[in-house]
Amino acid sequence: MQVPRRVATVNKHVTNRIQGLWAWLVPPWAVVHHTGRTSGRAYRTPVVGFSTPQGFAIPLLYGPQTQWAKNLLAAGGGEVQQGGRRRALIGPRVVPASEITATGVAGRYTRAAPSVLIGTLRP
Repeated sequence: MQVPRRVATVNKHVTNRIQGLWAWLVPPWAVVHHTGRTSGRAYRTPVVGFSTPQGFAIPLLYGPQTQWAKNLLAAGGGEVQQGGRRRALIGPRVVPASEITATGVAGRYTRAAPSVLIGTLRP
């Protein structure tokens, strides 16, 4: 299920600011560190992400047109901070959620979105 864009706008200006304070400490929450494609500005976006057999998976609940996803794809990666650890995310790509073979909560959550951003985490 894709979430409406108006919800994304509220989250961007209100919810993300609050979640950004603690998301990097509490898995499955994480913070994606990315650089703006045209501005070159550094951004931090709270997301939910899971380690899966395909790599680190972040469900794209608002679709692949989200700015943080576009920024990661354009730059060829960024960083993910989860559980207090900050690691490089390399080789990001968008895949259909049906390709994710994770089970349990990770599987249910990643398949709740139509597509997922997958990448490899490196120390």
